[in-house]
Formats: sequence, structure tokens, C-alpha cells
Amino acid sequence: MAGGVPAAVLRETGGPLRLEEITLPEPGPGQVRVALAATGVCHSDRSLARGTMAQPLPAVLGHEGAGRVVAVGDGVTGLAPGDPVVLNWAPACRECWWCRAGEPWLCARATEAWQRPYAHLADGTAAYPGLGTAAFAAETVVGERGCVPLPADLPLIEAALLGCAVLTGVGAVRNAARVRPGESVVVIGLGGVGLSAVQGARLAGADPIIAVDPVAGKAELAHRFGATHVLTGGAGLSRQVRELVGGRGADHAIECVGRPETIRAAWSATRRGGRATVVGLGAVTDQVSFNALEIGHFARTLAGCFYGNSDPAVDIPRLLADYRAGGLDLAGLVTEQLPLAEAGAALDRLGAGARSVIVFPDR
Repeated sequence: MAGGVPAAVLRETGGPLRLEEITLPEPGPGQVRVALAATGVCHSDRSLARGTMAQPLPAVLGHEGAGRVVAVGDGVTGLAPGDPVVLNWAPACRECWWCRAGEPWLCARATEAWQRPYAHLADGTAAYPGLGTAAFAAETVVGERGCVPLPADLPLIEAALLGCAVLTGVGAVRNAARVRPGESVVVIGLGGVGLSAVQGARLAGADPIIAVDPVAGKAELAHRFGATHVLTGGAGLSRQVRELVGGRGADHAIECVGRPETIRAAWSATRRGGRATVVGLGAVTDQVSFNALEIGHFARTLAGCFYGNSDPAVDIPRLLADYRAGGLDLAGLVTEQLPLAEAGAALDRLGAGARSVIVFPDR
């Protein structure tokens, strides 16, 4: 199995992704080697590339991937060569305090694989796996818990999106906000995660569902996925939202951008006693301000949400049931299909569509 594997490699923060060959080891005890079929291009990848999120370098980015198992190491019992899987970039250990407390998305050990070299570049330099998965490559090696089995008939291009965008967006609505039928929801930011949140709001029976994005061309997609109204945002957003929900503001706001101004907008668009759920990851230098009076006066809840507050082993099967019932549109999220060589260009134009997907045609 050892040998040259095509990969998009980031050698320096802010630098380009270069198509290189890496050498992968045989899977060790408890590990699985996966041949990728498709990998979504996510904002988290750009955050890693630009240094907004810490990542040892050089690294192979990409974490929203699906493919087939090609080899397993000793002790792997739940997977076999040929099995289709979606990658889980935050696998829970099931043993730490957070896992035992029922919050596996906050597992204390989930990031350990991010910090360990997993392959070598052609010059012998050790390479690290972006978010522990390194899915911008034809093949990768991950722990068994880093794979969630898939049904054999699910198209792998669509399945890749379950690994981050859909799990995070739908999970933000179901698990974090816990939206109930008839409640109003505003979703700010209509990338892959935001459009998945719109679908999650529809699945939850929310009404109205107000989608917000400055890119006017996303309105058609938002309506397709369940939005009842689409706004372009701006200074008057909270007033526009109040006009659509009886003058109160939305019961829930789901923020999927991670900027101070959009987090603040989500808070302001939420009614008294409502809940603003922040999904987008901003920079450590970004600051959001609230005055002391409004916090108590509005009695709103401002809460963070990581990975959709999801347990992939539980939530992915539930999403598959939604998909089979016709309630979840995965194919519609795929804006474009690209070869691995265009991964860097896809990162640069994030925000223009829903999801760009790197496709490995022979898979």
C-alpha cells in the first residue's frame, strides 16, 4: 500500500496548496486506510490555511470526505476493505469527562490526531493531517472512530457533505437550538452549513424560516431548501426580521458566518427570551460587544455550537433516514465538482455558492 499518493499540501501559513505526492504508512493498530471519492471544500479549511485556526505544517487539509476502506489495521472489527464511509474529523473517545457527560462533540481527545504526523512528503518531511483527516488527497489513514459506515447505495459525492456541512447545519437546529414546530428561525450566512441549517429548520417544522445572505444569487437555493423569506442583510436586518414575525424578532437565530457583525446581527434579530446560536468560527482577535443593560433586559440566550453539537455515530444515521424520506436534499448543495488540483482555487472563492466538492473520478 505504501507509495506516492496525490495530495494538496499546505507548506506555509497563507501559502498556496501545492499538488504533491505523499507517502502513507500501512494502517497501524486501530487505523483504517480510506480511498477518497469526494471531499467538500469548507470554510474551516480556509481558516487553517490562513492561520485563523492552529494547524501544524506542512499539512494536507480537507476534512469533509467520503470514500471506501482499502485496508485496516490490527484490532479493527467494525470495518472491512470495500466498505463505504464518511470521515468524522472529531471522533469521540467515549471515555473523557465530556464524553461521559453526553457531550461527545467536545471530546478532550478529539483533536489529538491533528497534532501527530501521519505521512511524509517526497523530500522526507513529516506531514500533518488537517483536522485529523487530510481529505484533500487520494487516500488517507485515520483511526477507526474517524469513519462512519454508509449504506452501499448512497452516492459518495453527496455523502461527503454529511461529514461537516450537513451534520453541523442541521445539528445546530436540532441539537443546539432545539427548534420546535411553529417557531420562527432566521439563518445568517448561506454557505453549505447555512443552507443545511435552512433544511434543518424545515425538517423541524419552523415557520417562518428567514434566510440571510448578501449574495442575491443564493435566494433560489434558499427557497428550494425551505426558506419562506430571503433577505440580503445590512443595517436594517433586525427591523426587517421583526416585521416578518409580528414585531417581536425571531425565536431563533442561527449564525453561520463567524464575524462580529453577523453575530451581533443574530443577537439583535432575536426576540426577547429567544436564542441566538453561533455556528461560525471567527478569529481570536474578533470582538463582539454588548452593553450591560441589554443582556438582562432582553433575556436572550447567546450560545455557541460546535460540529452541530452532534454525535456522528447517532446523527448521521438520522440524517440518512431524512434523506431517504425525501426530506433532505444533498445533491442540491453541490455547487460544482472539481479535480484535486483546483482545491486551492476553490478555497479562494468560498462564499460564492453552496459547496464545491473535490472529486476523484476513478472512485
